[in-house]
Amino acid sequence: MEYVRLGRSGLKVSRLTLGCMSYGDPSAGMHGWALTEDAARPFYRQALEGGINCFDTADVYSRGTSEEITGRMLREMARREDVVIATKVFGAMSGDPNDKGLSRKHIMQAIDASLKRLGTDYVDLYQIHRFDDSTPIEETCEALNDVVRAGKALYVGASSMHAWQFARMLAAQERNGWARFASMQPQYSPAYREEEREMLPLCLAEGIGVIPWSPMAGGFLAHGRARPDEAETARSRIGSPHGPQFDNPPSRSVFEAVSAVARARGVSNATVVYAWLKTRPWITSPIFGATRPEHIADALAGLTLELSGEELASIEAPYRPREVFGPRR
Repeated sequence: MEYVRLGRSGLKVSRLTLGCMSYGDPSAGMHGWALTEDAARPFYRQALEGGINCFDTADVYSRGTSEEITGRMLREMARREDVVIATKVFGAMSGDPNDKGLSRKHIMQAIDASLKRLGTDYVDLYQIHRFDDSTPIEETCEALNDVVRAGKALYVGASSMHAWQFARMLAAQERNGWARFASMQPQYSPAYREEEREMLPLCLAEGIGVIPWSPMAGGFLAHGRARPDEAETARSRIGSPHGPQFDNPPSRSVFEAVSAVARARGVSNATVVYAWLKTRPWITSPIFGATRPEHIADALAGLTLELSGEELASIEAPYRPREVFGPRR
């Protein structure tokens, strides 16, 4: 496993990050397809054995139970100082009007609640899950700075938003000497590259680490599930908001190009996608989900697969600019 700096920070993360949204209490709310603790245990162990040291979750994943499971598994299997725990704040955790967003009140309450669920004194990376247009930028950035100064988080990061919003937040942090974002979590895959327009060049120029979510385009690039007759998973049967967005000719062409390279190389589509991602100059550590052992094995295999210039070009050529979609404000 290769370990790289998260942007300009001194924090070293593995070239892959295990996304823990797949683990939690399926009866807790939004993630009815989540694996229970006993079912999830082998995936944490497999990831650690593969050299993965970075684990990403969020307070809203299965109403906090993803954090609880992640904390217990990492305490059971690893030393705290050997792992990088990342979690997020923004989503509503109850019907209380102050139990959501990026106000100072919510951030201060949310970090304490996350630490309690994770069973740790600090998180390595505390991320704002979305941009909150109802709270002043300065209020959010100052609260995040205070979380860092209190020792409850070592670094702060952000997730899906417009590049101009992110630039304003970075400017506020620099102007006031506050803790600076070390990372950005955008949606990015061979089938969704709209962030190449502004966000990713901004991150590259500003030294921001990029840990993209949905590198498999919601599973579409693995199996082409945008068509109803394609293979399904528990998550897709319940309903993924992303799969139908790839039911179009350019996306199908990207899927076919990935599949052609995979067949020629004798590897899975997923392995080809991760091999493609590591060639992108702005990508630090893609976040991937795993509900089957081969999901982790395929991701790890992508780190050692070297694609030729012709193969890379064949994957990129079918892409066509498209409308922005997904949870971006």
